[in-house]
Order: sequence, then C-alpha cells, then structure tokens
Amino acid sequence: MSKISLQPFASRFAEWVVAKRTLVIALSLILVGFAAYGSVNLTLSTSYRIFFNQNNPELLALEALERTYGKSDSVIFIVAPENNDAFSEQALAATLWLTEQAWRTPYSTRVDSLTNFQHTTADGDMLFVDNLVNAEILSSIEKRSEVRDIALSDPRLVGKLLARDASVSTVIVTIALPQDKPAVGISEITKFSRDLVNESANAFPDIDVRLVGSIIINHAFAEAAVNSQKIFLPLSLAVMAVFLLIFTRMIAGVVAIGITMIFSVAVSMGLGGWIGLPFSPPVAPAPTIVLMIVVANCVHLLVTFQQRLWAGDSKHNAIVESIRVNLHPVFLASFTTALGFLAMNFAEVPPHRHLGTFVAFGILASFFLSVTLLPALLSLLPVRAPNKAAQSEQLMSKLSRFVLRRQRLLLYGSIATAVIFAALIPRNELNDVLTQFFDQSVEFRQDLDFLDERMGGNTVLEYSLISSGNIAAPEFLADISAFAEWYREQPPVQNVAIISDTFRYINKSLHGDAPEAYRLPQTDELAIQFLLLYELSLPFGLDLNNQISFDKSSTRMTVTATTLSSNEVLELNRRAEQWLADNTSHIVSATGSGPALLFAYIGQRNIRSMLLGTAIVLLCISIVLLFAFRSVRLGLISLVPNFFPAIFGFGVWGLTVGEVGTSLSVVVAMTIGIVVDDTVHFLSKYRRGRLEYGYTPDEAVNFAFQSTGQAIFATTVVLVTGFLVLMLSPFVPTAQVGLLTALIIGFALICDFFMLAPILIAVDRKSQRVSKLTQSA
Repeated sequence: MSKISLQPFASRFAEWVVAKRTLVIALSLILVGFAAYGSVNLTLSTSYRIFFNQNNPELLALEALERTYGKSDSVIFIVAPENNDAFSEQALAATLWLTEQAWRTPYSTRVDSLTNFQHTTADGDMLFVDNLVNAEILSSIEKRSEVRDIALSDPRLVGKLLARDASVSTVIVTIALPQDKPAVGISEITKFSRDLVNESANAFPDIDVRLVGSIIINHAFAEAAVNSQKIFLPLSLAVMAVFLLIFTRMIAGVVAIGITMIFSVAVSMGLGGWIGLPFSPPVAPAPTIVLMIVVANCVHLLVTFQQRLWAGDSKHNAIVESIRVNLHPVFLASFTTALGFLAMNFAEVPPHRHLGTFVAFGILASFFLSVTLLPALLSLLPVRAPNKAAQSEQLMSKLSRFVLRRQRLLLYGSIATAVIFAALIPRNELNDVLTQFFDQSVEFRQDLDFLDERMGGNTVLEYSLISSGNIAAPEFLADISAFAEWYREQPPVQNVAIISDTFRYINKSLHGDAPEAYRLPQTDELAIQFLLLYELSLPFGLDLNNQISFDKSSTRMTVTATTLSSNEVLELNRRAEQWLADNTSHIVSATGSGPALLFAYIGQRNIRSMLLGTAIVLLCISIVLLFAFRSVRLGLISLVPNFFPAIFGFGVWGLTVGEVGTSLSVVVAMTIGIVVDDTVHFLSKYRRGRLEYGYTPDEAVNFAFQSTGQAIFATTVVLVTGFLVLMLSPFVPTAQVGLLTALIIGFALICDFFMLAPILIAVDRKSQRVSKLTQSA
C-alpha cells in the first residue's frame, strides 16, 4: 500500500478523534491508569551483579568460589589517623574499638583487622595463636614498635589490612546477605556502618574513618538510581517546556504535550512493572528518554497545526490536517525508533536490555497518545495562534537555498569528513572499572580513591586453586607458593593472600622464629599437623573456611592490585594463566573470577553482541523505510543519515576521551532509533513533494526544509538538551551515554540537512523541468 492511499484513512481517523474527543480523553485516562498501575511492581536492583546474565561464565565461577569458601561481600572501614601512623596509641585504640563494634554489623560472619590478626608464636612444640594487638600494649611505645615490625614484615597483612607505609589500616567485615531480601539487608548494613563511622568520629576525633566495600558499592547503585530521578525528571520537564514555548509560543500546545509526556512515562514504567523488569541505575535515564521521544513526535504535529492556523484554517481543520499529514511519518518514526531500542535486547548486559524495553514501551504509548490524546486536548483547550514565525521560515528558506547552491561541495565534503572521523574511532579503548562508575562528587568514590591511593588496591582477582589430592601435599604447596610469588612481582599487585604463607609462618614459629625456617613443610604429615594445630588455636569466626575448601582439596588465592583498566585486567589474568600452564604441574585447575574480571569480559562480549544487534536493526529500519516509501532508492539513502552520525560521534569521542565502557556499546543502536525520526520526516516530506505536488528533486528538498525543517531543528535542540541533562548524573556510565548521545543527535541534524538533501538530489534528479529555485539562486 502506498503512502497516498493512506490519506483517506488518516483523514477519517483525524475527524473521529476530534469528534469523539471526550471519549478519546476518557479512554486514554483509563488505559494509562491501568498500565501505570504496574509501576507498583517495580523493584530496585541494588547489586553490581545485575550487569551479568545468570549463565555468565565469570559470574558462575565467582558463585562457585563463594559456595566453596563463603560469600565475599564486605564492608571495609578505612582507619586513617591524622598523624599517618596506624600504630599510634589513638589509631590502635580506634582499630580495636571498630573491630569489636563491627561484629554487631547485621548479617556479618567475620571481622578482620590489624588488631585481631592471628599471630603465631611457639614454645617448644606448643603453637600459640593470638590477636596481634590487645589493649594492654597501647600505652607502651616499645610494644607498639614491636607490633609494627611484625606487621610490616608479614605479606598477609601488608596491602590488605595495613598500608605499606603503615599510615592507614582497614577493618574488613565479611557479610552473608539474606537471600530472600538482599536489598533490605544492604540498606540495614549501610545504615549501621554509617552510624558506626559517626560514633567513631565522636569517640576518636583525630581518626578519619572512611567506608567502602562491595555492600557500600551496591547501596551506592541504589542511591544513584533514586537520586537520578529527583534530578532528571523535573529538570527535563522544565527544560523541554521552556524550549517548546520558545519554538511554538503556544501555551496550550505546551500543556497538551506536557500531559502526553507524563502519561507516556507512566505507561512505560507501568508496563515494565507488569512484566517484572527491575529498576537500576542504567535504567534510570528511561523516563527522560521517553520524554524526549514524546516531544519529537508531538512537535511535528504541533508545528503543522500552527502552519495550518497561519494559513487561515479553523482549529478543527488545522488539527485534522496535522494528523492527516503526520500520521504516517509519526508511525514510521515511532516504529523505527522502537526497533532501535529493542535492538538493545541483543546486549549481554541485562540492564541495557531492560532500558531498551522500557523505552520501547514509552515509544508505543507516545505514538498512540500523540495522535489521539494530544489532538483531543488541543481541540478542547483555548488555542490562540501566535503571529506567523516569519523569521524561522526565512531561516529555513535561506538554509535550503544554501544547500541547493552548494550541494556538490556539501556532499563530497561530508564524505571526506566521515572518512576522517572513521579513522579516529580505533583510538577508543575498552575500559570498565567498577570503582569508577561514580563521579568525584560522590563521597563513596572519594573514599575509594583514598583507598587506592593509600592502600593501593581496588582491583581484586580471585582464584580457586584445586589440587589432585590434598592441599597439604608439598608439591601443591610449592606450586601455589610460586604462583603467589610470581603475582607479587607484577608491578600493580599490592597483596596476595594465599594459605602457603600461613604454613611458612607456622614452620618459622615452631623453629624459634629463625629466618631460615620461613619455608614450607617438607612432608604431607607435617603439613597436616601444622594445619590441625593452627585451626585448633583459632577463635570463633576467624577460621580458615574462607581460604580452604571443606574437603581440603582446594584453596583460595586473592590478588589485590591498583586500579586497572579492563584491558590491563585481561592481560594480567592471561599472563597468570599462561604462567600456571608453563610452570606448575600439581594444580589441576585455577579458575579466575572476581568483579574486575567480570566487568573486563562483559565489555568485550557486549560490544560483539551489539555490533550484531546494530547491523540487524539498521537493515530492518532500511527495509521498513523501503516498503513504507515504496522506493529501494530511499531505503538505501536512509542508511546515510542514520549511521554516519555514529561515525562522527565515536570519532570525536576517540579524539577527546579515548575510552568506551560497556554502557557506550549500546549507544549506536539507541541513537539509530532516535535519529531515524528526523530522517523519516524529511524523507516523508520530500516524497510528498515529489508525488503529490510533482516537484523536481530541488523543489522537493526545498519543500521538505519549509514544511519540516523547523520541527526537525526544534526536536534536535530538545533531544540534545535532554540528553545533556543526563550528564548531571553521578553515575558515570549514564553521564557518558548522555553526552555521546547528544553529540550523535547533533551530528544527525547536520547529516539530515547537509548530507541527506544533496544525496537525494544527486540520485533522484529525473525531472526535465528546470528548477525555478536553482535559476533564481
């Protein structure tokens, strides 16, 4: 069915909407209310693990490790004395107090600190294990100095519980979150921990206590999702209202669009709730994006409505004509935009799929409401047409003439520029660092940076080292010890926690602390005796279950390093696996895991999956436009303004930033869905000029500029401004998506005006009639 044959239906539909406006409004309220009610089912995801599928291999490895050695969720208190001496009387007193109080943390299973570190001593064949620090030694400078020497010489402490320069120490609380209510548990733990920090500030005013750990990261995710909505929605509504007033100068129109926007967002969130989608920080931009899509649809209808009023039509006729002219392009724009966002379901990251689905629901609601509720409201509200905007018409006329005069220069210049920007894209490096997902304004991020600077470790790699027999076998202990030593030689590594160090210290203690006795036991029997003696001496809550498996067949190794990029994490792990393969024979398996590896791998997978998704959606959109316009030529031409803006955007990003995270891998599919709107409207008006009015290509381009150029410019300004609002988010991936998307949408306007128009003329100049516009130019 051709576009022209749809006009009678569009006219009849428009007449029905205006005639049944009360019914339309009532039905809209009922349906929107029912859909929006689903928002009560929305749940807030509070874990960084939402970024991974349940069958993600690295996540499965981490979960297997946690089943073997216990959960690794934690709260970390950083004890930072003003005098930079973790062994001062006040600092040790604060650490002792925090260690004792931290056992009261909800769902805590273990507390490790400098003070309760289990130090071994011996008397003959008797092994004694006791806390490194107790209250009796605090007032003794000599005793504190002795403890300092012991701690700084122990690799199990330095870089984990104590800074290498002894300036700060940590108290680490291990948490076992309740499976039935993890979000509630995270909230309770965070509140208790913050209260404890405040209590410590009152009790020890010279000690700065900071708070980090995976539990605090998870709570920061929840806070980012909630706080973002407090910024995005009101600010976006205000900004869009201002720009709409500037562009349309029609208060009634802005009110009608505002109601349509709010209803569309309500439907989007409600339908997501009905199907059980969770709400998380990556999903937080969804309401704002829906607002912008609604504006893009409504502006075209409102501008045509104004133009008909200026032409002398009655309000009734102007509304009918606006629907008749725009129903088809608005449907096409909405459909193709929804395709773009649905392509995000190819993503490996679940929140990105959720975001695409939420927005697709909003686009669906936006289309129906913009062609029903909006005109019904306009027909009821008192509308006063402003004075004809001659200045904007003159601007579009001048722009059209400029393009027609310089079409060849613009065409070749655009292609050359695209080649240059495409060459800059490889400058972008994949990088996802969990600890850098929050900007510097967030206190939690400041504390993480402090930990990295003073302790030197925000990147954690976990390994489960499996023996063919018992972990007490000397050959196995020798292999894991050598593996730990290799890791310690790597420049970014600050600490390696491995059970072989404990065996060495036990052996040393039982041999009068002789330095030459700091070695591994030579027989299985001796190693088993050491292990039994040590475990029997440990207090409750500080056993070795977090380091060795229940059946003693495997052990855990934890590597802590300075903050590394995704590529650096992957390269470090690759070299570790290669070293294991080349230098060990008694380690049956060594599976690496941990948050750092999770995010390093997911970035690569997400990019590959989104490349496929983007290619498919680009093909689908072109096929849709091909059938919609009944033209292979227009279907192929539409590829240019839909895809080239992404080339320009990522080229600029490579030149200025040079790093892309997982979140940016979905931007191409998302922006294709957005920028196709203006392409559809420009092609629709161009096609209308050619078919309905018999214009030459030059005249049809001029007609497209005159009839839709103002609306395209207005929607671009609103979209760019709306996405720039996302830069206010403390969640860095959201801020980056906002900036890059705004950049690409801005380039899309340039492509529509300065690339699409010359291409249309170049490939579609069939008329033999000489254009009067070209002659006058």
